[in-house]
Amino acid sequence: MGLFISDMQEKYKHIHNLKVSEKLFNFVNNELLKDTEITPENFWKGFDQAVHELAPRNKELLKIRDQLQKQIDDWHIKNKGNKINTDEYKKFLLEIGYLKEEGPDFKIETNNIDEEIATVAGPQLVVPIMNARYALNAANARWMSLYDSLYGTDAIEESEDSTSQRYDPERGEAVIKYGREFLDKYFPLTNLSWKDITGIAIQNGELKILKGVDVIDLKEKNKFIGHRGEADTPSAVILKNNNLHIEILKNPRAFSAQQDHAGISDIILESAVSTICDNEDSVAAVDAEDKVLCYQNWLGLMKGNLISQFEKDGKTFERKLNPNRSYVSKDGKGLKLHGRSLLLIRNVGHLMTNPSIILKDGNEIPEGLMDAFITTAAALHDLKKKGNSRAGSIYIVKPKMHGPEETAFTDLIFTKVEEVLNLEKYTCKIGIMDEERRTSVNLKECIRSLKKRVFFINTGFLDRTGDEIHTSMEAGPMIKKGDMKSSKWIEAYENNNVDIGLMCGFSGKAQIGKGMWAMPDKMRDMLEQKTNHLNAGANCAWVPSPTAAALHALHYHEIDIFKKQKEIQSRNPAKLKDLLTIPIADRTNWSIEEINKEISNSAQTLLGYVVRWVDQGVGCSKVPDINNIGLMEDRATLRISSQHIANWLHHGITTKIQVIEIMKEMAKVVDEQNENDPSNSRDSESGYTKMSDDFENSIAFSAACDLIFKGKKQPSGYTEPLLHLNRTKIKSIQN
Repeated sequence: MGLFISDMQEKYKHIHNLKVSEKLFNFVNNELLKDTEITPENFWKGFDQAVHELAPRNKELLKIRDQLQKQIDDWHIKNKGNKINTDEYKKFLLEIGYLKEEGPDFKIETNNIDEEIATVAGPQLVVPIMNARYALNAANARWMSLYDSLYGTDAIEESEDSTSQRYDPERGEAVIKYGREFLDKYFPLTNLSWKDITGIAIQNGELKILKGVDVIDLKEKNKFIGHRGEADTPSAVILKNNNLHIEILKNPRAFSAQQDHAGISDIILESAVSTICDNEDSVAAVDAEDKVLCYQNWLGLMKGNLISQFEKDGKTFERKLNPNRSYVSKDGKGLKLHGRSLLLIRNVGHLMTNPSIILKDGNEIPEGLMDAFITTAAALHDLKKKGNSRAGSIYIVKPKMHGPEETAFTDLIFTKVEEVLNLEKYTCKIGIMDEERRTSVNLKECIRSLKKRVFFINTGFLDRTGDEIHTSMEAGPMIKKGDMKSSKWIEAYENNNVDIGLMCGFSGKAQIGKGMWAMPDKMRDMLEQKTNHLNAGANCAWVPSPTAAALHALHYHEIDIFKKQKEIQSRNPAKLKDLLTIPIADRTNWSIEEINKEISNSAQTLLGYVVRWVDQGVGCSKVPDINNIGLMEDRATLRISSQHIANWLHHGITTKIQVIEIMKEMAKVVDEQNENDPSNSRDSESGYTKMSDDFENSIAFSAACDLIFKGKKQPSGYTEPLLHLNRTKIKSIQN
């Protein structure tokens, strides 16, 4: 019978105990494993055995989630009307196994970590892997123009001519001034400002700055790294501060240098030091067609041959990965700087299954297992040529794990992956998304279970708040969403993540990350506010775009994060008691106007995201909020909004009739906001479909309502099950 038999009706291939979608099967055999030492026969044999060992444990862990939730619900119902005694609550959580006894101190033992993770602090981009062009832009965002990033955003105040299509010389002067002030602050000269220089030269391996006939040195000569071009007239000078490089480009003939008496045409910043290529919250992948597209893009990045062609203003453009950047070091040697962001791959969590593969019991495969084997297999190509990880590691970010049993299961998954793919144990490194309540209250033990793999911990305010609301759904009505950021538990959560990471030896070895700046058009605000993430102890923090990465990189020149982490280690660590404080509202006598406003805000963002996800397959996009401010939305935003309304509904703060009325009203607002929006879909030619034209038959509107009215019953308050169900309906209609 050979390797497989066809099942044409279902378009599956039978291989061992599996039924595999033809699309996925052909991709694995003909693309993924090509030019590796793993044959399709050996891959499918090992994969079949491993996933049938792992799937029952996956199912068991999900059952434990449900059991713990039921016990917590019952405890809150039993204690309804009483003020929560935190000591009694903690004792109860220990008794049911939700909370684990903390073991002795330890240090992580992860080896073969790239410098971008261990010693170079900087911005971290998150990009949907489903879009090749975006993925390439993110990978290439390692080096970004400061001039373009300033000129094209609100980081520089607008002049009267800023709204014109023409070049605004006044704005250009402001950009140059900003650049010179940046150089003066972090690369100061001896008794001279960069504003006053007239030339640059390299003499005997040292940077010399000219002002007429005067020759001036850098105050800190060790910050000069090298140059490009001729020594007496270099085309670029490379400097380094806080382990981040910058390049000063010198081209007197460039348009951008016309106003510059030193002929400097740009300052290039080392920006997105690392990038998460996302298979999870920022994509809408529900079947084999979608998953193969994600996997193909990741494979292209790992092989280094991904290309994207697109049209703009009637012209065809091509994106591909940038090469490394060559330069001459101060001792005259030819050297290179890595040209691309270090790429990490975020798999999905343990919850969802996918119809791409059917197991022997007839159930869909847990999607996280499929992701683990296939995304790791794609990285085999990079291990050969080391175009991404020069240390020979594969970096997997694993989201939505609940507690130490689930992090230990992730360790087991990747042990099996390494066995099937003939990889040395611990080649696969794991990033822990600290975004579920049972993980954050047991973070030390979660890290312990992955102490030889962990390279990253990261807080996620939105998902963590969604889980906070869902876990404590029966405890009472929650405070307003806007008040969450100032609540006791969130401060303890953010501090605890850093405290535990530093205690476990992350500083100088692994990343401690903070969350996303969600407003890509508000760069001035980001420049003012996002230093908070560094001051909190994070050596990486998320940004939504390459431009945001460039501007956020300025913060890492300002703050020596490893010095900051040493200071933080001397503070009193966050208290578990504070972390367990449930954000129940002290008062519930809000006015009808207050309640309507709160629900309207949540409903509008919820609908704005769902309609694109369900109708167009867009998993992450800039969605206008109720005030028409563009916010980068993904499923985490959706989770908190749907759970918050569900909580208020459950506790009688609002009614189903009131919510439906607001949903319909907000659907009209969303429809108006999207009226002139071109379709972002790969498979819809008709563009945006209004919900308000036919509420009864709008699948997107129905899905948005279900997320609220069925929100209490959704596992951990996750939105994926309902989104996948309704996206699949739309795809079946479109096909």
